[in-house]
Order: sequence, then structure tokens, then C-alpha cells
Amino acid sequence: MTNKPRVSARQNTEDGPPPTLGAEAVEQYLAEHPEFFAGREELLGQMRIPHQRGDTVSLVEHQLKLLRERNGDLRTRLTHLMDVARDNDRLFGKTRRLILALLDATSLEEVVIGVDDSLRQDFKVPFVSLILFSDSPTAVGRSMPLAEAQQSIGSLLGEGKAVSGTLRDHELAFIFGEAAHKEVASTALVPLMHHGLHGVLAIGSHDPHHYKSAVGTLFLSYIGEVLGRVIPRFTPSLRSVR
Repeated sequence: MTNKPRVSARQNTEDGPPPTLGAEAVEQYLAEHPEFFAGREELLGQMRIPHQRGDTVSLVEHQLKLLRERNGDLRTRLTHLMDVARDNDRLFGKTRRLILALLDATSLEEVVIGVDDSLRQDFKVPFVSLILFSDSPTAVGRSMPLAEAQQSIGSLLGEGKAVSGTLRDHELAFIFGEAAHKEVASTALVPLMHHGLHGVLAIGSHDPHHYKSAVGTLFLSYIGEVLGRVIPRFTPSLRSVR
């Protein structure tokens, strides 16, 4: 019977120290296994994370701090969204009242006065301009030939969509008049169209940032669409203007 050589524990181990696990490998493993600490809560209490003041806090405390900060950020965002929703709700109410008044109007005078009063009193808009395009003067309101309007603000009417932002000096003078245009810093404007171009409605602000480009024209567009349908009922000459 031959005796088998005994293998010692020292002989069974690899030469040299065991390989070390780098921080990047640990980080990658924990990222791939976020549930690692489940059932190992005692490890969380033993871990320490350096604090900005030089002392240490536990991982649990650090996570709670992050959660509180994220919760505060979410609350701030939610508050902002609620404020925007309330503003839009109030704006919708004002727009609804104006549109109903336009639908109930029985004359062009009621339409012109109703728009001006609503925008100035209800919407608190300092500068309002409603211009009708007609080759013959209208009984009420401000009107002028379409050719003259296209020469002065043709670039604003080309696409037939609402625009907003800072306009050029000659455009402001045409829309708001020589007396007021120097005070207008930003403008929102919508062409009045329905089977033709009937006019333009513009509102202005002292604040250059109040009507930013492509912003804040949704409700003005609604009003413009209604005016484009209501105005020709009382001024037949506008129907052929294209």
C-alpha cells in the first residue's frame, strides 16, 4: 500500500497575497445589485460617510438627508405647477367670459368695445389694438386697407399664426400708434382670419419679457379665432379681403 503524499494548506494556496477588490468594482456591483443591503441592515449602521464639516454620518443618515432634499425639491416643483395651473384657470375664466360676450354681441360696436374693455379691465393689458382690414372705413373701430397693413406688418401676418416678442419700431408705430408705441416693450399679436384675413388684434406690455417669443399666445389665439368669425357678420365688406 502506497502512502499518498499529504498536501499542506500552505501548498494549496496561490502564491502571493489575495487580489484586492477596487472601489470601482464595488461601486459597479452595488449599482447592479441595489438590493444588496436588504437583510444586511447592520452593515448600514456601521458604514460612515465623510461630512462637509469633517465629521462622519451613517449611510442611513446620509440617505435620509438626500431624501429630504429631493422631497423639498419635488414640493417646490409641485407648488410651481399648482401656481401655473391656478393662473391658467383664471386666464381661462376671463377668456371664456370674453368669448361668450362676443358670441352674444349684436353689432360691431359691441364687439370692438367688448374686446377693448375686457382686455384692459379684466386682463389688465395696458396696450390694446384692434385693426380691421377694409378698403372702406368701418363705422366703428380702427380700419385700413389690407395693402397698407401688409406693407407695414406683412411679416407678422404671413403665416396667419399668433406671434409674440419684441417688434421693430415701425411695426409698433403702425399697430399702437405714434403716441404709445415708444412705451411698448413686448407684444403678442394674432391675425383675425376665417375665409380671409379680416384684421389683427395686438396687446402690449411695458415689460420686455412679458410676451416672450412663442409664449403666451394660446388664449389670444382662441380670442382671435372667435373674432375672425364674429366680425364679418357685422361688416360684409371684410369677407372678400384675402
